Amino acid sequence: MRKFLAILFLMPALLLAQTAAAPKKAPAKAKAAGPAPVVITPDKIQWGPAPAVFPAGAQFAVLAGDPGKAGPFTVRLKFPDGYRVMPHWHPSAENVTVLSGEFHVGMGDKFDESTLTTLPAQSLAVVPAHHNHYAMAKGETEVQVSAMGPFKLTYVNAADDPSKGSASAAPKKGAASAKKKSSLAPKK
Repeated sequence: MRKFLAILFLMPALLLAQTAAAPKKAPAKAKAAGPAPVVITPDKIQWGPAPAVFPAGAQFAVLAGDPGKAGPFTVRLKFPDGYRVMPHWHPSAENVTVLSGEFHVGMGDKFDESTLTTLPAQSLAVVPAHHNHYAMAKGETEVQVSAMGPFKLTYVNAADDPSKGSASAAPKKGAASAKKKSSLAPKK
């Protein structure tokens, strides 16, 4: 009987010991959920001239994504004092955050300085797709723009498009409205 009791108590202990000693499978690696994270410090931002769709004088940096391709992107723009972007629209909504300086924005088909809204640093403007708007910098101004690409800028008045070589500094009265598309992606 003692042998039977000893076997009865030792059997579960042996089974437990075998289970504990069995090699464990390595946990499955998690699959990437999308693009790699982007972390950029100010000293790593690579500035260059803004794309030709912007009037001369602006600086441009791509922080994340590619504004010329489908998908989210974030860019920064630096404008000198008095810089203007004439009335235009985009096929996707844009989120504009003022980082420094003063950015003045207006809505509509014609540039009208008397209707501009002042956006001091830390302000946000969310402009819906296909909404005509324009802007002006007071003092040196830096903005960050986030949107979905491919990002295009279409001037209400084609004569205002600097990439076409005939951009005007102010809207012309009586000019016919035209729609010409220009890519926001920087030239390579």
